[in-house]
Amino acid sequence: MSRRGRTAASYDESDVRVRPGKASRPRTKTRPQHNDAEDAMVVAVDRGRWGCVLDGDPDRRIVAMRARELGRTPIVVGDQVGVVGDLTGKPDSLARIVRVADRRTVLRRTADDTDPFERIVVANAEQLFIVVALADPPPRTGFVERAMVAAYAGGLEPILVLTKRDLVAESEFASAFEGLELEILYAGIDDPIEPVVEILRDRLTALIGHSGVGKSTMVNRLVPDAYRAVGEVSGVGKGKHTSTQSVALPLPGGGWVIDTPGVRSFGLAHITPDDVIASFTDLADAIEDCPRGCTHLGPPADPECALDQLPGVERRVAAIRQLLTALISNEAW
Repeated sequence: MSRRGRTAASYDESDVRVRPGKASRPRTKTRPQHNDAEDAMVVAVDRGRWGCVLDGDPDRRIVAMRARELGRTPIVVGDQVGVVGDLTGKPDSLARIVRVADRRTVLRRTADDTDPFERIVVANAEQLFIVVALADPPPRTGFVERAMVAAYAGGLEPILVLTKRDLVAESEFASAFEGLELEILYAGIDDPIEPVVEILRDRLTALIGHSGVGKSTMVNRLVPDAYRAVGEVSGVGKGKHTSTQSVALPLPGGGWVIDTPGVRSFGLAHITPDDVIASFTDLADAIEDCPRGCTHLGPPADPECALDQLPGVERRVAAIRQLLTALISNEAW
């Protein structure tokens, strides 16, 4: 019987033809493996674009976007990533970041000690240079202690770098950190830069400090034409680096420095006292004998803290308790 001669009652579901719509098309969970992706390091971030160097070579710079399959995965300066697409680095070329490698170290901070949102400042840095001026602005131990806490918790080695020594006849500031085995360098305009260069060589180092402490002056001594280099590296979007974004700069003798914006606050809401103690291998096992909720500050707050039972480390424990006090104080500096 022809269609024209059929009655409505003679039709059933087998006669209905359904064209797959956008919402009903079968989807696959299989994602491309991108086995041909090249390794790169992120050196700048600007408005949804990432500046990268292929195989860590500063002369092989590209600009990349984040692949859709990564969603909102955070990508920061120092990250090791896999990239595909246009890797020529020519003007207006754009690659894609398709994966982010596991981070070896992470420097995190929050806006303040009540903010639950962590911000990753730098990834994979081996060292953290805490840059402090001995005058103008006057130094504050609280900032150094908080930066050290963030470094220890994130797996970085903190190093205190003091500037503007020419403005003070004598300073006792460095003595406040005795007992922590903290390396201290001087990098004022009248200090030789070679000791700093040696510690930076062939390593990835992040720099942090308040605005005005001489961090940019030090960077310009370490990296010839640093301002020009910053403009080239960070001009990955419409903006330019104006001390509002982190940027990695290659050192002439090997290694990288990550210049970060001047910090106004260093929240540590994501760090606990146990995180700090765990960074000191000679003390980490002892806190397993502490009562629950112990803040490791000792009497009168924690009269049963196991750190007080360790022989011969009283000075070291006292120094670490300085860090713990800074962790919970939330003092403005």
